[in-house]
Amino acid sequence: MEKLTNFLHSYINLKLQIIRPKHRKNPLFSKHINANTMAGSSTSPLQPALCTPDITNVDQNIAAAISTVHPDIIETHILTRLDGPTLASASCASTHFRALASQENLWTNICHSTWPSTSSPRVQHVISNSSNGSRSFFSDAFALTTDPASFENSSENPDLPSELISAVDIYYKKELIFSKVIETETLSAWFKCSPFRVDLLDPKEAVSTRIAHPDTADTCRDLEEDMELSWIVIDPIGKRAMNLSSQRPVNVHRHWLSGEVQVKFASVVAGGKSGAATELVQCGVVVTCGESVRGEMHVREVSLQVEDMDGMFMNGRDSLVILKRGLEGKRGKGKLREERRKNEVAEFLERKRERKERKMRREGALEMLCVAFGVLAVASSGLFLFLR
Repeated sequence: MEKLTNFLHSYINLKLQIIRPKHRKNPLFSKHINANTMAGSSTSPLQPALCTPDITNVDQNIAAAISTVHPDIIETHILTRLDGPTLASASCASTHFRALASQENLWTNICHSTWPSTSSPRVQHVISNSSNGSRSFFSDAFALTTDPASFENSSENPDLPSELISAVDIYYKKELIFSKVIETETLSAWFKCSPFRVDLLDPKEAVSTRIAHPDTADTCRDLEEDMELSWIVIDPIGKRAMNLSSQRPVNVHRHWLSGEVQVKFASVVAGGKSGAATELVQCGVVVTCGESVRGEMHVREVSLQVEDMDGMFMNGRDSLVILKRGLEGKRGKGKLREERRKNEVAEFLERKRERKERKMRREGALEMLCVAFGVLAVASSGLFLFLR
């Protein structure tokens, strides 16, 4: 079976190398994602190779050999071992693989293994009612939003999600330490006017872990390297999903007095008009961990907030408009997600710093103008009294 697996992997790689760009469309990822995008490789995109007669003959021979393998063997013993990006690539190898790789149970298992929270009945109900099921959900949640949708008169647009579902999973050294699904109602006036915040844990609730509580900067760096988080926000009406996490932390901070550790994950979504505070907004997820009596960490808080470039946390309605734009936007590459997320956050922080400096310069100039006006008024009054 191992030889057969290697043989099929070789065939898939050969097929991907001879497919020209115009033929690289992946039927599983019709929403702006192609097979090369979802391959998850750190190498540069594959260049189209010259399809010579020798390659064509080899390709035909391999295809003929694979067609003799029973489909149940390929589906049960081969395709079930692939992750999502590899399965998407396999579907482009041939029409034979395309049919096998389109099985709903394969994508359901991949979603459950990648994000255990998706196995909850509520999320499963949403996925099962979507047009393409689990493979459509995977393409939404795995890929990055590169071009958020634009709405005319978005501030007055009533067509916003009436509910949001958050499916969250936290890993440490590839071991699941936290998984939860929470539903957020978005129709109340309180939600629309209050600062947007989604809390997964109650104030007195805590989740114990076997992670040693960090006491030095080095152990905090271990958290930055080994902790992973996925926060998938789902629109159950629009049947769309989006992952708001950077996967790995963008910042780890240990409070010097209380000893609490805050691990921050983030993503950036284009929000409003150019030059506005909401031109870019940051969706920040903060995981707060305290120390137990045995010296181990326990998770005390997991929360999501949306921040604009002025450092202000946005209210529920404005945040909902931003999230809807991201949910309905175009998807791009899924590979190198961590690097791209960190670059986006770095750009957001730089733009935020520049905006703050411009604001301080304007305020400084205004203060100088006010002082000059005051001095001129006092001098004019003194001169008037002196001349009398």
